[in-house]
Amino acid sequence: MTLHPTIAEVTDRIRERSRTHRAAYLARIDAAAGHGPHRATLSCGNLAHGFAACGAGDKAALRGGHAPNLGIVTAYNDMLSAHQPLERFPFLLKQAARSVGATAQVAGGVPAMCDGVTQGRTGMELSLFSREVIALSTAVALSHDMFDAALYLGVCDKIVPGLLIGALSFGHLPAIFVPAGPMSSGLPNDEKSRVRQRYAEGKATREELLEAEAASYHGPGTCTFYGTANSNQMLMELMGLHLPGASFINPDDPLRDALTAQAARRAAAITALGDDYRPVGRIIDERAIVNGVVGLHATGGSTNHLLHLIAIAAAAGIDLRLEDFEALSHAVPLLARVYPNGSADVNHFHAAGGLAYLIGELLDAGLVHGDVETIAGPGLARYRVEARLDAQRQLDYVPATGRSGDPTVLRPVAEPFRADGGLRMLRGPLGSAAIKVSAVPEDRFVIEAPCRVFAEQHEVKQAFERGELDRDVIVVVRFQGPRANGMPELHQLTPTLSVLQKRGHRVALVTDGRMSGASGQVPAAIHVSPEAACGGAIARLRDGDVLRLDAHAGTLEVQVDVADWNAREAASADLSTNQFGMGRELFTVFRNAAAAADAGGGIFGLVP
Repeated sequence: MTLHPTIAEVTDRIRERSRTHRAAYLARIDAAAGHGPHRATLSCGNLAHGFAACGAGDKAALRGGHAPNLGIVTAYNDMLSAHQPLERFPFLLKQAARSVGATAQVAGGVPAMCDGVTQGRTGMELSLFSREVIALSTAVALSHDMFDAALYLGVCDKIVPGLLIGALSFGHLPAIFVPAGPMSSGLPNDEKSRVRQRYAEGKATREELLEAEAASYHGPGTCTFYGTANSNQMLMELMGLHLPGASFINPDDPLRDALTAQAARRAAAITALGDDYRPVGRIIDERAIVNGVVGLHATGGSTNHLLHLIAIAAAAGIDLRLEDFEALSHAVPLLARVYPNGSADVNHFHAAGGLAYLIGELLDAGLVHGDVETIAGPGLARYRVEARLDAQRQLDYVPATGRSGDPTVLRPVAEPFRADGGLRMLRGPLGSAAIKVSAVPEDRFVIEAPCRVFAEQHEVKQAFERGELDRDVIVVVRFQGPRANGMPELHQLTPTLSVLQKRGHRVALVTDGRMSGASGQVPAAIHVSPEAACGGAIARLRDGDVLRLDAHAGTLEVQVDVADWNAREAASADLSTNQFGMGRELFTVFRNAAAAADAGGGIFGLVP
């Protein structure tokens, strides 16, 4: 199928814009690849330290220096449901590596925090920057120069982007991402949402709310809604870093163990020691990045990836910008309805055909680059298959059926849920912002109302409880960007604003902070840049100013007399309370160095 002209045009634009940075990156990783295993150049003392704790067989293989040695970088902890299954993975990976004459060692661990636990809490102010910490920790883990490829064990919000940024700094090494899978389906998402809204209105008790939440988040595995964690899994598969079909197999399924073991065998096969060398820095190129953005639009994925994909691309010497997301969104139809953009969860999505069906549809429509390299081999068509266990309980692949098992969840390109991906850029006197409208009712694409300005999300809830927001209103929450307080997720606003909208009011959110994959049905202009803490125009807003958010026109207007607007001083806020406690004092350097949200919100950026 001929590549869609918009996909080709955007890819060419990114490639041309990135030419200098990408060439420098590739030169660095080519130089790092060198000749043969790096550990062969270690002194005897260095090498002996590297295998001192190994068993006799692994020690002999490492002494010989010619068998592949796989580094395992793991985000395991047993507090978080998504990462608890990873406890067993190193044992499975080491066994599988030995079965093909290779070795594997746990190179290091990275932190894994959960936005679901820290939501609305002080700890959330560390969340975005945990991505940078994970990237740094990954680099430390691989710095011993003992490895020929790496296996990355991580699932959730900042963990996979952080691991990939770290992996790309070792871009000469092959990389395979090894997911744990989603938990089985629990309380239906629409029922959970109803209880949350009833609680926000004071009509449900805390015990009722806790019971609903516990019935939804009930076992090992990723949360089943389509937030950042499950968007991560989609991205890793569409960008060719998962084994085909690996994303959405439940942790307790024997197929999950088979896929985990195969990841080690495949990693051993694609090192520079063999004849199918597949370094991650070559796999993640402009085409793979565009494929990831297309997948995000086609599935209605998390808005957090407006930050993460820009940061990931930069780590590979690629200059991805928000206008690229917007241009691709106009060309890519929405093919999936998964909560919060529908009532189904990711298990229903997978049962309906999942990524194998979706990738097939995108390939046939020319909406993704099929000629990419992947860890499975050349060509994205390798991913239009379903993973199964054969009669001998061995991993096998069968062609995808080519049809959706549930058109209320997953549809073909010819009959999409929407003709576009639902992402818009908004521009105006406040700067730039993003809005995801894939779940927003059509009659809410344009909201014009007086604004009410807040500096903290808990102030919104307090004003709601006092009855001050029971009207048409655009809620502005500012001083929530990376420089102000680390850009915590503002997901706690969703139930409150949803209640107001259900009461018939015309409601929207404008913020220099971020929402999440769970942003939902209330129109939300997020990631406003420049942020208030950097003197952005959002800091000039006052209570009662009339704002007009127009997702059709792509504008965010302030209906204030121009002379008055230009004469206003930017408001300030006391940010001293964001500087200490819960470890925040350790992150001062991150806040001071953070890029704007439209540049990824991180501390690394494009390396010259």
